[in-house]
Amino acid sequence: MRIVGLQSGHDCAYCILEDGIPIIYEELERINRIKESEGNSIDLYNQRGFGREEDIIFSHQYVFNYQERCPTVLYKESLAKLLERPGSSYHAVGHHTSHAANAFFTSDYDEALIFTLDAGGWEENPQGELSPSMPIGTSGTTATTVWRGSENKIRNEKVYTINEVDIGSVWHHILEDVFGLSSGPPKGNQAGTLMAMASVGDGSKYFNYMIHHFRQDLLDYDRLKKEHDSHDKTPYDIARALQDATEFYLQRVIKAHIKPQDKNLCFAGGVALNSVALGKVFEWFPHVENIFVPPAPYDGGLAIGTAQYVYHHLMGYPRVENNKNASPYLGKIYTEEEIKIALERAGDRIEWQDSSVFELVTNLLDGNIVSVFNGRSEAGRRALGNRSILADPRNPNMKKIINEKVKHRQWFRPFAPSILAEETSNWFTRDVSSPYMSIVLPFKEEVKDKIPAVVHLDGTGRLQTVTEQLNPWYYNFLKEWHDASGVPIILNTSFNDREPIVETPDDAIDCFLKTDIDNLFFVESGVMISKSSKEF
Repeated sequence: MRIVGLQSGHDCAYCILEDGIPIIYEELERINRIKESEGNSIDLYNQRGFGREEDIIFSHQYVFNYQERCPTVLYKESLAKLLERPGSSYHAVGHHTSHAANAFFTSDYDEALIFTLDAGGWEENPQGELSPSMPIGTSGTTATTVWRGSENKIRNEKVYTINEVDIGSVWHHILEDVFGLSSGPPKGNQAGTLMAMASVGDGSKYFNYMIHHFRQDLLDYDRLKKEHDSHDKTPYDIARALQDATEFYLQRVIKAHIKPQDKNLCFAGGVALNSVALGKVFEWFPHVENIFVPPAPYDGGLAIGTAQYVYHHLMGYPRVENNKNASPYLGKIYTEEEIKIALERAGDRIEWQDSSVFELVTNLLDGNIVSVFNGRSEAGRRALGNRSILADPRNPNMKKIINEKVKHRQWFRPFAPSILAEETSNWFTRDVSSPYMSIVLPFKEEVKDKIPAVVHLDGTGRLQTVTEQLNPWYYNFLKEWHDASGVPIILNTSFNDREPIVETPDDAIDCFLKTDIDNLFFVESGVMISKSSKEF
């Protein structure tokens, strides 16, 4: 059985679920190269979905006109054509219902407490139609919901009104109105910049004001903007107060619902990308053993969640094995021929030779920055080894070099450590699973000086725990790197330069050529690319 999950508007995406397993997930931004692109996911699926002639169920995150309660004009025609297919049917699923489903059904937990937090989405359940798990009579925009997942069902426990908890909207407005940063297309959400700034700020001056006005319609953005412009250090202090207030409200929401038996927590929604806050949940609630965030917790992931909700909760099918369900590597497969054509298209701008993981390790030991292209691209905004830029974390200058010459971004922006999962407890203060770079934890004091390029300014790191089960090539590379370098950690950042993560072989070559990346390694082809030594 196939279910096609759809997410239209910003973060436009589609997912194909086959017998409960995601077999492909694509976002429009990877194709048109515009971050968080707005679009019609039905058109995207028709262009890219590689559909077979068979009965298909379509599910869509709720994109209805709230006044008319019918599909907006943008989707009416596309949806009508889609449903002309024999045997097809359609389900609309609430926004936070889809988020909660994506978080829980992607995890391997039999039971979990689930939180969805973002800048707001529509839920409607007048008669159990769109979100049967919501209380009857639910109707309106909410930014925060709480659920409990058990086996193949999720049940809503609490719907917070938009005026009670609205962390995402506060970030949205502060990003734009105070810092002049982007919160959506075409540059994408730049919340990561504020999280990085917070690590060196002092939030004490603004904390009380933040927590007492932590609603998008209560904050005085003009005042904060004037303060922001008053002193070079003030922006960092405001960012820290924003982060501290976020953690205050997150802790309060969790505390209101968590019980002693709740060992597993799931999070989704854009706020779930705040890996700094999630890492502190273990400190706030010591009995919590596991935290899970899906690879795409933001709105693009609604395409996955809406399909999972229909398959498991509505249709009653049992959960699938986690190793099949939780792979983030869901992009299109590119053939050897397509890679060869891309290399030929680059012409005299590049040179290449047959290579191997041994040469990759050697390049990195020599201080080179190497981008890698392997198999199917990762779902989500964090590179996990298949579309990554890699470098030696032992080099104290590497962070500065990559920020200036490759990523072209601020000096304070950190880079993530990919670590062999079995080594986590030797390097971090807690042994956790973080396969999608979802959690920030402190490094142990005695090891920080060994890998300075991936230690955040506050002594933490946003770790990716790497297992052979999820990514055999990346795991085995890390094993070789560990043997050669003495550390089981590599600096890993997304293969891009201010645009979406590269998707195609052509994207990879283009990004490589316009930055100071030293080499590009096509893993499956066994080809190492360098820039041409010819003068033009």
